[in-house]
Amino acid sequence: MGKYILQRLILLFITLFIIMTICFVMIRMLPNQIPPAQGDYGVAVKAMREAWGYNKPILTQYGIFLKNVFTKWDWGFCTTVGTYLEPVTKYLANKLPVTVILNVYTMIISVPLGIAFGVYAALRKNKWQDQFISVVIMLFISVPSFVYAFIVQYYMGFKAGWFPLVLKSGTNWFTWSMFHSMVLPIMALSFGIIAGFMRFTRAELTETLTSEYMLLARTKGLTRRQATMRHAFRNSLVPILPMIISEFMGILMGSLIIERIFAIPGIGNVYIQSYNLRDYSVFMTISMFYLAIGLVTGILIDISYGLVDPRIRMGGGKTNELS
Repeated sequence: MGKYILQRLILLFITLFIIMTICFVMIRMLPNQIPPAQGDYGVAVKAMREAWGYNKPILTQYGIFLKNVFTKWDWGFCTTVGTYLEPVTKYLANKLPVTVILNVYTMIISVPLGIAFGVYAALRKNKWQDQFISVVIMLFISVPSFVYAFIVQYYMGFKAGWFPLVLKSGTNWFTWSMFHSMVLPIMALSFGIIAGFMRFTRAELTETLTSEYMLLARTKGLTRRQATMRHAFRNSLVPILPMIISEFMGILMGSLIIERIFAIPGIGNVYIQSYNLRDYSVFMTISMFYLAIGLVTGILIDISYGLVDPRIRMGGGKTNELS
């Protein structure tokens, strides 16, 4: 396992470097940046751009960029008006908490509901409850989350007035009023996740309930409920735990439009804004952040299989080796 993890980490850094190079070149080939504002701020922005080599060839710019990143962990500066040339890392560190909290709330609500409905559908296989849940699954999975965002924002926010249309301003994320303003974006993100876990749990548990060792457990005197909870459900969790990791990382990267719709000041909203304003450093840093999340997620998912089920081992020249 240790050798496998080391190999994956080496490949991760190689992949990260290659994609970072491609992204840097393509970003710098975009149309010219928006001219800086007039006055002292504009003069400061122009000076910072010259210090980072914006007026030099792309390869020279990339060399300066790599030197600053690997020697000083300096990813550049924000050129958006109002940031006052704030370092990108500090700027994004202030934006990241709201994005993470929104996704954590979504997972806390979505995962238990999805698993519970999936278990219920598996236990009611081929009955009207199972058919109804299957229809709901197809409906929720087929529609993008931003469509649900517009629906809940219009009917539950604008028409009914139950929830605010946009996120409440402030930095105290753990108050009831703040959570109340997050309900609509949480709902918009939750529908697809709940449906995904419902479908996955139902499929895994249905297959497990018809296996031979379940019949053996029943013949030993266990009730259906005991056999389901002690054997079937535990074995079904083996592929579900990696799915939880994947979904969390997925919504962390996929809440860009949701943050824009509900005016959430997270990194997703900043990401779109940085492209519109040609803020190279912010756009590059967030792109690498999302890329690193995707690569690390792949490693965590593979490792989690071995942690959940000791029979699964990684390494030794094989991706999966059952001992």
